[in-house]
Amino acid sequence: MSENLQRVDHAALRVNQITIIILNILAFVFNLPWLAGVVALAMILGTVFKTPGFGFVYRSVLKPAGLVKPDVLMDNPEPHRFAQGLGGVFMLAGGLALWMGYAALGWGLVWLVAALAALNAFGGFCVGCAVYYWLSRLNVPGFRKSPPEGTFPGMRPKGREVRYEH
Repeated sequence: MSENLQRVDHAALRVNQITIIILNILAFVFNLPWLAGVVALAMILGTVFKTPGFGFVYRSVLKPAGLVKPDVLMDNPEPHRFAQGLGGVFMLAGGLALWMGYAALGWGLVWLVAALAALNAFGGFCVGCAVYYWLSRLNVPGFRKSPPEGTFPGMRPKGREVRYEH
């Protein structure tokens, strides 16, 4: 059942994912584990406050400048928040591994999050969303939403664009 769908701005989600990718690459290239920690913190806080962690980049800079247009679709926001939170936990684990001297594990987790963010941003498939929907199908408490009708679990909904106000 795909009842109670809400307006979800997928442009904000993509900007969030691209920001995560860029910051993770910079953290690795310049060997800045603290930057990976900042990404983890932003992702976790975004999940807690029910917004993309780097949504301010979209709302305050890119959208007002007309560089990114809204892409509002009828969708479930919960799987996206779950995916961001799961990514934040992996980033936190990566940051802790880096702090403890386990560079291969730490950077591996950071790169995993960057790769999955890229799959979502550029391929339209959200692995964390798919996991959310699979947990829902298994009747795990707290996971109660189903994908929008006609949408494969984790794929971006197609053809359900709604007019954006503003």
